[in-house]
Amino acid sequence: MTELTMRTVHERAARVKLMIFDVDGVLTDGSLHYGADGEALKTFNVYDGLGIKLLQESGVQTAIISARTSPQVIKRAADLGISYLHQGGHDKLTPFKALLEKTGLTAEQVGFIGDDVVDLPIIARVGFAVAVPNGRPEVLARVHHVTTAQGGRGAVREVCELLLQAQGTHAAVMAQFMV
Repeated sequence: MTELTMRTVHERAARVKLMIFDVDGVLTDGSLHYGADGEALKTFNVYDGLGIKLLQESGVQTAIISARTSPQVIKRAADLGISYLHQGGHDKLTPFKALLEKTGLTAEQVGFIGDDVVDLPIIARVGFAVAVPNGRPEVLARVHHVTTAQGGRGAVREVCELLLQAQGTHAAVMAQFMV
């Protein structure tokens, strides 16, 4: 990535007041494991979770908008203190617009990380659009930034730290660990 491109990425990231996360393929690696009772199980990355908590500590709000419905996502969102959660349906634009209305933020103040074509309506509108490298080509071609880490393998943590650095809050939130 060129210096000019990275500067633009940091400028966009510096404006983010709300970061929205997709689930399958972003907070998870996209795999679905089925238990004996037929329930789909998901695996979340602990590094991503701490990244979200640090982002919240810095004052950035967090949300999840997912096409699939899963009780594990409800539990994960609760564990992480994510207060805005929408699950179910490929129409992600309607809950996105409702979230803007609820928060009073503009789309320019919002970041989103996704990986598949159902994410494109939000990606086209936010001020900071991010994808994971294993995302669909249509998505990769339309985002402002692509993470180095794969979905479910630290990509969310990478984005959270990028936001913290761009907003000048990284050192402050990390100070609690640097004893």
